[in-house]
Amino acid sequence: MNTHQPTPRPATLLPGRRGLLLSAASAALLLAGCAAPDTLAAQARAGDNKNYIAGDGSVSEYATGARGAAVEMSGVLYDGTAVSSAHWKGNVTVLNVWYAGCAPCRKEAPDLEALHQAFKDDGVRFYGINVRDTAATAAAFERTFGTTYPSLNDSDGGILLALSDHVPPRAVPTTLILDRQGKVAARVLGLAEKSTLKALITSALNES
Repeated sequence: MNTHQPTPRPATLLPGRRGLLLSAASAALLLAGCAAPDTLAAQARAGDNKNYIAGDGSVSEYATGARGAAVEMSGVLYDGTAVSSAHWKGNVTVLNVWYAGCAPCRKEAPDLEALHQAFKDDGVRFYGINVRDTAATAAAFERTFGTTYPSLNDSDGGILLALSDHVPPRAVPTTLILDRQGKVAARVLGLAEKSTLKALITSALNES
């Protein structure tokens, strides 16, 4: 009497059943990804070496009663001058995060300079916040695009850390408009359109 038992064979899926399981897995993935995608996070994970996250141009404007505490920061301009947010109280202030190799920064630079010239007699202050360039590189950018407002050297990240409630990490360019109390009245995440930025500055100026 032969008592030898046949060796079990690995289970195989019929084509139809395999398709059903794959469909179920796909459905589970789709359900897991129903939340709206975080485009900034996606760019951060992309690993494409462009070294900046291009914002989507979204504009956030905050009602006076909904603004947080006044921005508190300090830094040093490329010429060595120390600057503090305490010096800006009483003035509308525009802060633009940039660096020379960022394509959107290059595109918006002439518009920022034009607005600087248009509003300087109203007391509006413009400051760049450069997140990586040497003084020579920043100066070359300013000559190329004709920007005359000063920039803070933030290669150590201290200013962005102070602004972390308002500026996502590596989101360059970002532009903040501060009201006369130093609170963030508006933010443009990404390339700032000239007409939009002009309207936001005008709105902050017109506040009582």
